[in-house]
Amino acid sequence: MKKLVFVLLLSVLMGPAVIKAQTQKFITVKGKQVIGPDNKPFLMRGTNLGNWLVPEGYMFKFKSVNSPKLINQALSEIMGPEDVKAFWKKYQDTYITAADIHFLKTSGMNSIRIPFNYRLFTAESYMGENNPNRGFELLDRVIGWCKKEGLYVILDMHAAPGGQTGDNIDDGYGYPFLFKSKTSQQLAIDIWHRIAAHYANSTTVMGYDLLNEPIATYFKADEFNQYLEPLYQKITKSIRLVDKNHIVILGGAQWDSNFKPFGPPFDSKLIYQFHKYWTEPIQNVIQDYVDFSNKYNVPIYCGETGENKDEWVKTFKDLLEKNNIGWHYWPYKKLDNTAGIITFEVPAGYDKVIDYTEKNRTTFEDIRKATPENREELVKALYGFLNNCKFENCKPNKGYMEALGFKVP
Repeated sequence: MKKLVFVLLLSVLMGPAVIKAQTQKFITVKGKQVIGPDNKPFLMRGTNLGNWLVPEGYMFKFKSVNSPKLINQALSEIMGPEDVKAFWKKYQDTYITAADIHFLKTSGMNSIRIPFNYRLFTAESYMGENNPNRGFELLDRVIGWCKKEGLYVILDMHAAPGGQTGDNIDDGYGYPFLFKSKTSQQLAIDIWHRIAAHYANSTTVMGYDLLNEPIATYFKADEFNQYLEPLYQKITKSIRLVDKNHIVILGGAQWDSNFKPFGPPFDSKLIYQFHKYWTEPIQNVIQDYVDFSNKYNVPIYCGETGENKDEWVKTFKDLLEKNNIGWHYWPYKKLDNTAGIITFEVPAGYDKVIDYTEKNRTTFEDIRKATPENREELVKALYGFLNNCKFENCKPNKGYMEALGFKVP
């Protein structure tokens, strides 16, 4: 009798925890479908938070200064090391806020992709800090906003240790050293392990995009492509030690365009990702990916596309959905731009900042010659950028949003 009473008491005490575990639903996959928490097919529709945690030169209207490292160098020359730290702190706190996330949800989106730089999870200096937990602080904040709004999140390692692409977007050294360096690979594995352990129980996070656009077309595919899937397997194996809940997303080689390096699926929760820019919006452009999906009975997904005219945007979106392919159009927010979700104005005096980045700054003498007498004008323009990019100062691109089937809230 005492044993029965104890069991009943234990069940009462643990009841809420058991119920919570049973009702905690993760987005998953089944065959070629992504499955939502309601056990129904879930077609991703949303955007990318580009330029927030991985600043890109063209988003600032810079040309040769095109990676986070080069942007930081130019801004440090203008502001000095201490002031540039303060600038980046304010930038991270301003460019994406709760108001931005609320706007995305109320416009009709169901998910977003968040690019990040691996350095946010290391002691390497990046965007003014060297805090190995900074990535969690920033992502926890935005994921919290997304949870409140009911918006799902894909975490995208846009810049990996050593560089996975070999171009400015990986913030590396102009070569895909990741695939030749065991040390860089282990660091990538370790960071993903930490991320997976941290978000293992988060139902707002829908998946992990392991490497953005690996192996640019500037490098020999025969030399590098053989290393791609084995590295994905190693990262996934480490993730599964701490997280069996979340989807793992694998981008193809050559800018996420080539699925040929992939064999049969090595995990039960995979999505295969491609990116497409400036192609014809016709079936032939995506047919290889559809064939791959049919062959292996796996979901495919377009993680980046867009930056085009409204008519193209709608036609390609309709094509993707006709083929049951979810999408995240690029980008959400961009300076002086109509080919994105929202935009903001160029601040006064900003042309002088652009001019400075275009000048020869190879030597210290060059830097001295390039710097204007009144540095404060450039600093003021950069803080004007921060003011203008605040959500309340941004303007929705109505035609672009409507082309994607969204409404302007």
